[in-house]
Amino acid sequence: MKQLFPITIAILALAACKPTPEPSMTYPETRKDANVIDDYFGTKVEDPYRWLEDDNSEETKDWVKRQNAVTFAYLETLPNRAKIRSRLEKLYDYERYGTPFKKGGKFFFHKNDGMQNQSVLYVQDSLRGEASVLIDPNTLSADGTVALGETSVSKDGKYMAYQLSAAGSDWNEIHIKDLATGSNLDEVIKWVKFSGVSWKGNGFYYSRYDAPKEGSALSGKNEFHKVYYHALGTTQADDKLIFWNKEKPLRNYYAWTPYSEDCVVVFESESTSGTQLYYKADGAADFVQIAAGFDYEYNLIDHTNGKLLASTNNGASNYRVVRIDVKNSAPVNWEVVIEPKMEVLESAELAGGKLVCSYLKDVSSEVNIHELDGSFIRSIDFPTKGTASFSGNREDDMAFFSFTSFTYPTTIFEYEVSTGVSTLFKEPSIDFDAEKYEVKQVFYASKDGTKIPMFIVHKRGLKLNGENPCLLYGYGGFNISVKPSFSADRLVFLENGGIYAQANMRGGGEYGEEWHEAGTKLKKQNVFDDFIAAAEFLIKEKYTSSDKLAISGRSNGGLLVGACMLQRPDLFKVALPAVGVQDMLRFHKFTIGWAWTGDYGSSDNADEFKALYAYSPLHNVKEVAYPATLVTTADHDDRVVPAHSFKFISELQAKHTGSLPVLIRIDVDAGHGAGKPLSKTIDESADIWAFVFEHLGVEMAK
Repeated sequence: MKQLFPITIAILALAACKPTPEPSMTYPETRKDANVIDDYFGTKVEDPYRWLEDDNSEETKDWVKRQNAVTFAYLETLPNRAKIRSRLEKLYDYERYGTPFKKGGKFFFHKNDGMQNQSVLYVQDSLRGEASVLIDPNTLSADGTVALGETSVSKDGKYMAYQLSAAGSDWNEIHIKDLATGSNLDEVIKWVKFSGVSWKGNGFYYSRYDAPKEGSALSGKNEFHKVYYHALGTTQADDKLIFWNKEKPLRNYYAWTPYSEDCVVVFESESTSGTQLYYKADGAADFVQIAAGFDYEYNLIDHTNGKLLASTNNGASNYRVVRIDVKNSAPVNWEVVIEPKMEVLESAELAGGKLVCSYLKDVSSEVNIHELDGSFIRSIDFPTKGTASFSGNREDDMAFFSFTSFTYPTTIFEYEVSTGVSTLFKEPSIDFDAEKYEVKQVFYASKDGTKIPMFIVHKRGLKLNGENPCLLYGYGGFNISVKPSFSADRLVFLENGGIYAQANMRGGGEYGEEWHEAGTKLKKQNVFDDFIAAAEFLIKEKYTSSDKLAISGRSNGGLLVGACMLQRPDLFKVALPAVGVQDMLRFHKFTIGWAWTGDYGSSDNADEFKALYAYSPLHNVKEVAYPATLVTTADHDDRVVPAHSFKFISELQAKHTGSLPVLIRIDVDAGHGAGKPLSKTIDESADIWAFVFEHLGVEMAK
C-alpha cells in the first residue's frame, strides 16, 4: 500500500438526510443471444452474453465505449469528484521508499519521489553512499504503463535480470543489465508469465509459455508451462528446455536454486496451493521426485550436502521448519527444526547466520529469531499491531524490516541480527496525527457461530449512532491473509468521518490451512456468510446502518461483493466489485483460471457445479432493487478477464428494478492491478470515492 502525505483538510458534518433518490438511468443496449445454452448435468443454463467474451470483436469494443460513455457522464456530475482527486494528489505527493536489499556487495532499493507513475530502482555501493538510478520504468513509456516487476541479482553481483510488463498484463519480458556498465545485454526473453529468475553459473532458470495464437494473448487459456535455462550472451531460441509435462497442460512450474547453486528444485502445481517437488543435483542425469501430491506447500530456505531446509504445512497446518534428506525424503524421515505453533508461520529465511521466522498472530506480524538448530533467541518488538516485512542475507549481520499498520505509515528499520538492536532507517515525512484515529480489532460470530476477526478504523470520539458512513472490505480466498496496512485512498474517507472495516473471513490464510479450506469449494458459502455477518455486526453495534454501508473487494474479493450484494441487497447501500470473478461456471476456460479450481471447484464436476451455480453472481441476478453499484475492470486484465464484469453488469442492468445507478468503469491500457501507474490509480480512486461519497451522503471539505 502507498503511504500518506500530511492531512490539512478539516471535516464537515455529514448530511443528516439521505441523498434524494435518482431517476432510473438509461443504460446502453446489450444484445442477448438466446441460442447460447449449456447443459450442466441436466441443468440448462442460458448464457446470452457469451459474445462479450470475445475481447477482439468490434461489437465488444463498441459496447465498452458505450458503457464508459454513460459511466463517465454520470461520474462527471458528482460534486465531490474533483475535490477528492485534488486531495489524493496531495496525499500521494511525498517520497516513498521500499525496503533495501543487498546482493553482490551492493545495496538496492525502490523509491518514488511522490507523483511518479512508477517507482525507480536505485543502487549504491554502501548504505550511506550516493545512490544512482539503475532502472527507471517511467522512461519506458509516455503514460507510465510499463512497470518493473521481479528483479534478481546474480550471486557474483555482475548482472541483474529484471522483468517488465506493459499495460497491466501478466505477460512479462526478461531483460538483463550489466551492473558494472549499467547497459543491457542484447537478449530479451518473451512470453514469460508466473515466473521467477533463479541464477546458476552463467545464466538462470525461468518459466514461460509458448507464444499464444494471434488475438488470444489476453484471454486464451494458458497451457503447457515450461522451465528453461538461459545462458548469458545467447538468444531465447538457444534456451534449453529443462522441465515440462506434455501429458498435463494445466500445470505450472517454478525453478529454485540455493545460495550454493549446487542443485535445482522444480515446483509443480495444478492450482494456487499445493506443490510437488523435483530435485536434481549437479552432475545428476535427471530429476528425482522428493514430494508427491498437491496437498501441501513447501517453501525452500537452504540446501546443504543433499539436505533441504524448508517450511511446510505437511504434518502441521500452521507450518513448521524441517530438514529434508533428498535421498530419504519421506516425511517420516524429516528432522524437525522448529515445531509448529498456534500462530501461522508465514515465512522463514536465513539472515546473519540465524533463522528468521515470520508468524501471523491474530492477523498481525510476529517475527522471531532462532539459532540454526531451531532454538529460540528473541522476538522483534514492533510499535503496534501491524504488518512487518523482513529482508536479510545469510552472510550479513545487518538486515532490514519494514513495518506498517492502519495508522502507522510504512517505516523502514535497520536490524542487527546478532544483538537485536533496531534503528530507524527511513521514515516518511507526513504530517499525519495517528492519535486522532482509533484502531480496534473485534471478533464477531458468523452464521454458524465461528468467530471472525475484523479491524475497525475511525476518528476518535466517534458516536455510535448508526449514522456513520462505513466501507467494509474483504477478500476471503486462496490462503491469502488480509493484513493491516496504511492507505492514502482510505484516509480520504476516514478524514471525512468515514469508518473503514476489514474482515478476515474464512478462505484466507489468517489461521492456517484449516481456515483456508473452510472457505473453499462446497464450503465457499461460509465466506459470504462471514462477510454478511460482519455487516450485520457493524449495524447491530451502531457503527453504521444499511443506508450508510458500502462493500468493496478486488478479484476474489470482487466475487465476494458480487455474491453478497445479490444474496442481501437490503443490507448495503453501495457495492464496489472490482476485477471480480463473476461467472463461476466458465472461469476455468480463460488464461490462468483453471488454477483456481483448487479453491472454487469446477462446473465440470456435478457436486461442485451445484455449489457454484447456487452463488455465481452472473447466474443469480433477480428482478429486485440492488445497491448503487460501480463495477471496475480493465481491458488488459488477463488474470480475471474483463468478460466476467462485462457479462455481470449486463445482467444487472437488465434486471435491476431500483433507481440507484448500476454502472461499469472499464479502464484502458490497464490490467488486474499490479504495475498500474499512479496517474491511473488516482483517476480510478477519485471516481470510486466520489461514487461512495454521493450515495452514503458524505460531503467533503472545500
